[in-house]
Amino acid sequence: MKTIEIIHPNSFNRDHHWYPKSLNATIHPMVGFFLNLDKQRIINRYCHLHPMVNRVKLMEILSYECKHYLWSGADLINSTSAEGERKMVIIENNSCPSGQKSMPLMDEYKEDGAYRLLIERTFKPYLLKGKTKIEGKLGVLYDKNYMETSGYAAVIADVFKEDVLLIPYFNNESNEHIKVESGVFQVAIDDEWIPLRGLFRYTTQKPWNRIPLHTRTKIVNPIIACLAGGRNKLIASKAYDIYNTELEEFGMKINVPDTIWDVSKNQVPLWVKKLGGQAVIKVPYSNAGQGVYTIINEKELDQFMELDMGYDQLIVQSLIGNYEWSSIGNKGKFYHVGMIPNKNGETYVSDLRMMVSSTNEGIKPLCMYARKAAKPLVDKIQDGSDSWDMLGTNLSIKLAENQWDSDASRLILMDRRDFNKLGFGLDDLIEAYIQTVISTIAIDKMCQNLYNSKGKFRTKLFKSLNSDPVLLDEITL
Repeated sequence: MKTIEIIHPNSFNRDHHWYPKSLNATIHPMVGFFLNLDKQRIINRYCHLHPMVNRVKLMEILSYECKHYLWSGADLINSTSAEGERKMVIIENNSCPSGQKSMPLMDEYKEDGAYRLLIERTFKPYLLKGKTKIEGKLGVLYDKNYMETSGYAAVIADVFKEDVLLIPYFNNESNEHIKVESGVFQVAIDDEWIPLRGLFRYTTQKPWNRIPLHTRTKIVNPIIACLAGGRNKLIASKAYDIYNTELEEFGMKINVPDTIWDVSKNQVPLWVKKLGGQAVIKVPYSNAGQGVYTIINEKELDQFMELDMGYDQLIVQSLIGNYEWSSIGNKGKFYHVGMIPNKNGETYVSDLRMMVSSTNEGIKPLCMYARKAAKPLVDKIQDGSDSWDMLGTNLSIKLAENQWDSDASRLILMDRRDFNKLGFGLDDLIEAYIQTVISTIAIDKMCQNLYNSKGKFRTKLFKSLNSDPVLLDEITL
C-alpha cells in the first residue's frame, strides 16, 4: 500500500520546495513591477497599444471568476513574421501546472511565496463556497512533482491550521489506499478509512481514468478542467475557436498556431504537406513534453508514421521554427524570436510558462519561468538534424512509468541574471498574461458547456466534440 504522509502545520521548509538555483535568486525588477500592476494600469497600457480592443470587455475579462478551471499555466512562445508582426502564441494551457519551484520570491520575508497566494486566493475560497459540507480532512493528490506538491501540502496545513494528507495516486497502479464512496474520497491510514472534504490535485497523467467527474469532495482543479482543455489539447483547440468567435468583435483573439483537429494517423502526411512540409503533431491527451512531434522533413515524418500512438485522434498544427523552415499558415509564416544571441552568435528557442489562478477579483498571475531548447536554431537543416533538440523546451524527462526527472540546466529564471537573456519587455509580459487569461476563460466556458442545468456531464456533447473511443473508455463518470 502507498505511503501517505501526514504534513503538520509549521513544517514548511523553503529548501525543500525550490530548485537549488532558484533559492537565492533575486527577482528581476521588471517581473516584480509587472506582478504588482493593477488591472486598470494593465488595461490602460494594453488599449493604448491596441486601440481596436474594447476597454470594457477587457475589464470584464480580467475580472472573470472561473467556475471550474481555477488554476492554470499557459505555455507561450514569442513569435514574429518577416514583416515584424510580433505575437505571444499559446502552445497549450495546462491544468495543475508546475512552476512554483522555479520562481524567485517577490518578497524575501514571505518564504512560502506564491504557494501561499494560490492556496489563500483560490483553494481556500473554493472550499468554503457553497452549501455542501463534508466532515473530513484535507489532502494533496499527486502523481509527479513531489517538490511542489509537498510544498502545497505544507502551506495548506499552515493556512487551515490542521494536518494535511499528502497522497500519491499514480496512473496504472492498484492504488488500494484510495476509494470513492457516494462521491467522497477516502484514504486508508492504519487500516482506517479517512474521508476527505477537500483535495488539492496535482495529477497529470490521464487523471480522468481514476478520478470521477462528479465528487462531493471538493477538488482543485476538478477533472472536468482536464477533459475540457486543461489536459486535452483537442478540446482546448475547439474551446479557443469558439471563444475567439465571441472575442472578435471586441478586437481580441487567442493566438494559436493553425490547428487541424480530429486527424486520424493515416491523414497526417496530407496535412503536413498542406502546411509546407513542416508541422507539429500532438497526441491530444499527453503532457510533460510527451506525445509531441515536430516534423521538418520526410525523415521525421516517416519516423512518426512508424510509431504506435495509442489513440485514434490527433491534432496537427503549423510549426513555428526558423524563418527558413516554418510552416506556411493561413496568415503566412511565423518564426521564433528566440533568446538574445549568446557570445557564439547562437539563438536558442525558449518558451514562457505563466501560472494564474481565479480569485474573487479576477484571474491573477502567480509565477513564471522560461525554458530553452537543448540546441540552438539553425538556418539550414542538415542531414540527421533533430528538430526536437532545437524546438522542444519541456524540462520533464520520463524515465519509466510514473518515474520522472527534470533537466534544470535549461531552466530560465525570472531573476536578474536570466531574464534579460529572453529579450522580453514589459509589454510582452502583459501580452502573455492576457493570452493566458483568455485561453483559461475559453476552457472554463467549455467546462460549463459540458454540464447540463442539473450539473450532470453531457456525455453526448462530449462525444460529438471528441469521439476518440480509447479516451471515452478511460473516463470515470
